[in-house]
Amino acid sequence: MISAINNEGKVRFMLSQEAMTSPRLVAFMARLAKDAGRKVFLILDNLKAHHSKKVTQWLEDHRDTIEAFYLPAYAPELNPDEYLNNDLKQTIHSGLQACPGKDLTHKTHSFMRTLVKRPHKVRSSFGHPSAAYAARG
Repeated sequence: MISAINNEGKVRFMLSQEAMTSPRLVAFMARLAKDAGRKVFLILDNLKAHHSKKVTQWLEDHRDTIEAFYLPAYAPELNPDEYLNNDLKQTIHSGLQACPGKDLTHKTHSFMRTLVKRPHKVRSSFGHPSAAYAARG
């Protein structure tokens, strides 16, 4: 899964069975930039795909609509989206155990669709002191 949240409580996500790749990230960023209606400031961690030539070139070609900022290595606490990922993991591990594949995908999709309807929950991810810098708009 790839996801992005903002300090207004909006969430965008894309599920995939495959690992994160540069083309997948570019497709997600293209959708994000198209739907935003204004310039996107995207916080990325240091996943290898985030630093690929293809991603770097795409960002350069679209710098008027999207700009990426990279977190320091090993600093997930600085990424507001990681707080939602933790909530997702807790949800998936609660109740009946999700089986890999369809059941896990269903639980993940259900959780993320719920977040879309709960902007206050998304905004709370910016409340942690380490992520508060991203709440400034």
